[in-house]
Amino acid sequence: MLLIFDWDGTLSDSAARIIHCVQQAALSTGHKPLPDDDIRNIIGLGLSEAMQRLYPELDEDSKECVKQSYVEHFLALDQTPSSFFDGVLDGLAQLRQEGFQLAVATGKSRKGLNRVLNNLGMEHFFDDSRCADETASKPHPLMLEELLSAFNRQPHQAVMVGDTEYDMEMAQVAGVPRVAVSYGAHHIDRLHPYQPVLAVDHFSEFVDWVIATYKPAA
Repeated sequence: MLLIFDWDGTLSDSAARIIHCVQQAALSTGHKPLPDDDIRNIIGLGLSEAMQRLYPELDEDSKECVKQSYVEHFLALDQTPSSFFDGVLDGLAQLRQEGFQLAVATGKSRKGLNRVLNNLGMEHFFDDSRCADETASKPHPLMLEELLSAFNRQPHQAVMVGDTEYDMEMAQVAGVPRVAVSYGAHHIDRLHPYQPVLAVDHFSEFVDWVIATYKPAA
């Protein structure tokens, strides 16, 4: 069984950092900072798609300035990775030990994901990953389709775990069963319409469930 995880808001407790950096980018480029909830809503999208949703009134050059300012602010803080949510690191290690294949499907850039994995000493922890700047951004299903192809898996042989509507919609369109977490960027009520097979309040609940349901044969 292939387990595919969103990063920000599902594994990493990074929402506050993302919100802060978007607001600082707005200030640095002469724009009014947006409310926390507006920014929280775009977590999970690729950066270009996020800027389009946050600042649809700006021309392309202005959006690019905000985007680059965000990257600079985020890079300055991200030398120290955001912490994992409670139970995530131990849970991932347990899933690897049980024989599951692990992958990441994230709105982060490839450079950003590689940086955080390197800083965490997890360069070889996940079996594969897809980032928004090397394929289509969520909620387009291409990330999942590429991962399924890379692992030679059918949609029912994978599970997508995420915290946003974008994760759920991506998985639903790809035909991949989905697990919703309640502790991330989007309220759990927004995820239920996508018919997740499971909704959890703590990562350990997912670990227990997936081992009981899909533990690979010895």
